[in-house]
Amino acid sequence: MATANLNVRVDETLKKNAEELLNDLGMNMSTAVNVFLRQLVRVHGIPFEIKADVPNAETLEAINDVKNGRNLHGPFNSVEELMEDLNAED
Repeated sequence: MATANLNVRVDETLKKNAEELLNDLGMNMSTAVNVFLRQLVRVHGIPFEIKADVPNAETLEAINDVKNGRNLHGPFNSVEELMEDLNAED
């Protein structure tokens, strides 16, 4: 089977972190890219879900509360004050 070169530009830190993880998994970058490409061809698409990191309704509500100064507690001057507030029955 003939081989071809593939040049990809990635962030240096991302490459380093990926290489460390792949090494722990017992493979190199070339093998990982080949696995990805084989799966891409096999499933006729990206072999994993790609989606935006959208907060769920509960998180959106908490963000809205913070922006509008609602349902906030504190500030606390000590861990004891924080724990008292956390353990208080509403």
